[in-house]
Amino acid sequence: MAFLSPLPPPPENERQLFERAQALAGFSFGELAARAQLPIPKDLKRDKGWVGMLLELYLGAMAGSKPEQDFPELGIELKTIPVDAAGKPLETTFVCVAPLTGNSGVTWASSHVRHKLARVLWIPVEGERQIPLAQRRVGSPLLWSPSAAEEEMLRRDWEELMDLIVLGHVERITARHGEVLQLRPKAANNKALTEAIGEQGQPIMTLPRGFYLKKGFTGALLARHFSI
Repeated sequence: MAFLSPLPPPPENERQLFERAQALAGFSFGELAARAQLPIPKDLKRDKGWVGMLLELYLGAMAGSKPEQDFPELGIELKTIPVDAAGKPLETTFVCVAPLTGNSGVTWASSHVRHKLARVLWIPVEGERQIPLAQRRVGSPLLWSPSAAEEEMLRRDWEELMDLIVLGHVERITARHGEVLQLRPKAANNKALTEAIGEQGQPIMTLPRGFYLKKGFTGALLARHFSI
């Protein structure tokens, strides 16, 4: 297909990006990796970002892991989402690292979470472990922006979680907090600590935290679009 080539220039507009994503649908990771001359890891335990990196090679993403979106000129974030045979998400979706200090004056409107989720290119991928990595296929893409109701749910959860962080209760937060958005540790190991605010307002060291979308939220989003 005309659009299917690794390392293209950044897409000029939303339509071009979506056409590139559509061209990937149906291909296996093995086929795409071979075309891009990219080695395939044995599994994703130590290479969690490999699938996203592989697809970025074909889509022309430039931002990497910076706070800005993957396609900053278009204001679009790329999210791969591993799904089962029924099209249901197998895991939560990482949004961004949570700021644990320096949060005075931060609002939902100016938050990284809102910025990252303003416009998302979702690409479902086969994620069941019994399928060898090279044989897993890319699904049909979806361009999405939160509806007013979805944004309200996200805002409510974000504000609740940020209030707990600011008030020094970060270590009390569990993955059960939040209806659609959760906060949980994000670190390669338990020695990678970062500064936060303790219950008495004192500086403490704790694990970095990340914001994640719960499976119920992303599952409903995919089901609505693909009529699962």
